[in-house]
Amino acid sequence: MVLDAAAKVVGTQGAGASVDTIARHAGVSKGGVLHHFKSRDQMLLALAEDLIEQFRAAVHAAIDPHDNAPGRLVRGYVNATFDELVSGDGNSEFAVLVATLFSVPGVDELLRQDSRRWADAFDADGLHPQRARLIMHAADGASIAGLYGGGDLESLEQSRQLLLALSRQDGPLVAP
Repeated sequence: MVLDAAAKVVGTQGAGASVDTIARHAGVSKGGVLHHFKSRDQMLLALAEDLIEQFRAAVHAAIDPHDNAPGRLVRGYVNATFDELVSGDGNSEFAVLVATLFSVPGVDELLRQDSRRWADAFDADGLHPQRARLIMHAADGASIAGLYGGGDLESLEQSRQLLLALSRQDGPLVAP
């Protein structure tokens, strides 16, 4: 409840969001928040961890249980990313939230660890590692395209389908 309120408040107010405001939105006292999180930064670090785990769960939920071909995790990653984009729920708020979290001590290391976890998981997914990383980076790039006017639903769906098609092939990507 507190982390959900923190995500909403920081997403709308940015780095200036106070513990008081977050506590009010969560329906608890500031003291109650600070009992669980010793500082605002510790609360925001916990929020970053929670968002990472929510996305990981969304990826696993997006995997087709009947898909046993190499690249199934990559396809889950693509679908989870694009499902969120197509829903359009709070994309600009999420961008503000992520930008704010990048300034919190410890989040950079948390993201490096998460990136290594994804790399290891994709390496075990059966696609050539270059192909898996290209698809992941393209999906990540699409997630911010809407901020720059490139996120219309038709182009998003075309990009999703292209990345899914790439995930069904194997072998290294070779530049011409």
